[in-house]
Amino acid sequence: MTMDNMHAPKLSLATRIIGLLIALGLTLAGIILGFMQSLPVQYIILSAVGTLAVSVWVWRFLAGQFVASTSGEVGATGVSASEVRAAWMQHRLGILGFLILAGIFAGLSVSVNNFFNIYTIISVLILLVIIVLTVKFSHYMAENRSSFIGLMVLAGLFSVGSMTIDGFASTGNVKSMLVFASFLGLACVGQTLVALLGGLDLSIPFIIGAANVGLLYIIGHGVPPWLAFIVIILAGALLGLINGILSYRLQGQALIVTLGMGFSISGCTQIITSLGSAYSGNVFGQVPSWLSNLAAMNGTTFGLSFPAVIAIWVIVAALLIYALKYTVYGRYLYALGVNRVSASRINISEKAYWFGAYIISGAFSAFTGALLLGWSGGGFISVGDPYLFMTIAAVVVGGTSLLGGAGGYGFTVIGVLVLQVLTSFLVGLGLSFQWQQFIFGLLILPMVALYARSPHIRTQI
Repeated sequence: MTMDNMHAPKLSLATRIIGLLIALGLTLAGIILGFMQSLPVQYIILSAVGTLAVSVWVWRFLAGQFVASTSGEVGATGVSASEVRAAWMQHRLGILGFLILAGIFAGLSVSVNNFFNIYTIISVLILLVIIVLTVKFSHYMAENRSSFIGLMVLAGLFSVGSMTIDGFASTGNVKSMLVFASFLGLACVGQTLVALLGGLDLSIPFIIGAANVGLLYIIGHGVPPWLAFIVIILAGALLGLINGILSYRLQGQALIVTLGMGFSISGCTQIITSLGSAYSGNVFGQVPSWLSNLAAMNGTTFGLSFPAVIAIWVIVAALLIYALKYTVYGRYLYALGVNRVSASRINISEKAYWFGAYIISGAFSAFTGALLLGWSGGGFISVGDPYLFMTIAAVVVGGTSLLGGAGGYGFTVIGVLVLQVLTSFLVGLGLSFQWQQFIFGLLILPMVALYARSPHIRTQI
């Protein structure tokens, strides 16, 4: 007997039977879907064998991770009811995860034409292998488990998308994903800082829309574009300060305060810009060429064929990651997020940091809205609507706690990239917006559950 066999986890008979039943169920579902899609018989046989083998291997590996080395419950003659119950309680998360993945795959196969094919089967198997590798090696990176899991998820999504969707890995599509990720990443700057303090800013999408419309409106009244750009960013910072003051005064009500403030900003912007115009909330005019070059898909940066917004995001991300990790500002911000009372006793001004986080959030929201004007070519009040959910989702998926004190912008960057690649993948499949939201929710929940296993910042200070 080898050393590996001596230390290999022993699974009970009930656990092995449950795993085999799940693998057989997935294989049978694949066979049925294959015949429904009128695939060649050799493809069906190949995919069935691969699905059965990989499903059994993945199950045995994942189940083995939860079996104590001292357990000796391998039944030799039969399976008792207590063994089945014990196996279910021990592995119910894995079973439910398998069923959810199988349900998503079956739903897509039925609803999307030509989704079920040999390339999709291979992609799913690759995704399963990546999940296994993530589980196997994530415990070696205890302090950076969230980032490791996020990078593995990102690699899995990109691999599956490259195999199943034509042109997914093309230069044009990658550039498109980076451009949209840059907009989302810049909008998430303030949300990350506010979340690190234990707050939340729901006014971000409304400030984005107001800045998008307001910038073109001001330019249309003869204000020099560069000056209008600065005014809009300062206005966003001022709105952020108001958010900070109100939410600080009404402790625990940041969500309601910022949401109400957002609706007020949006309504006020539409009232002002619609005066004397037939278009309520939308403004049309000449967008400055330099602004279009910053954000449009055909923009260039120092002669290179990508818009400057990508470079701007990279620079902002690098500076913010450095500031949070190596400066006094970052240390004090985490300290306030962990325990405000303790931080105040060492003379850290909670008011100053709280106000500052919301000011930065408002300024970057306005900056994002202004850049989106260069991308869209027109002012639209609803341009920020998708960012209401996406900014929070990117922060949470990245591993930053909404309770404060844990995470950082580096994690948010990973969350942004994961969401953007996932969005591009779902759009490439031709799914409707409702399907996209459904799958987003299903995938975000287990991601958050995985990240929740990462050590909290309190254990690292």
